[in-house]
Amino acid sequence: MKNVGGFERGFRIILGLGILSLLLFLSGPVRFIGLIGIFPLWTGATQFCFMNKMLGRNSCKLQL
Repeated sequence: MKNVGGFERGFRIILGLGILSLLLFLSGPVRFIGLIGIFPLWTGATQFCFMNKMLGRNSCKLQL
């Protein structure tokens, strides 16, 4: 099942990569906040978001 598509998918992938880049630019224990970027990157890559499903949202125009 897909519920993330189009602009939202691209936005999530770019956002995830941007947050993950914090691992390179921050120092100390605070840099691991960048690991949060895994979630938007994963939802963009798989085109499935559990929160969208719970809220009944669907931005994917094609249903296979």
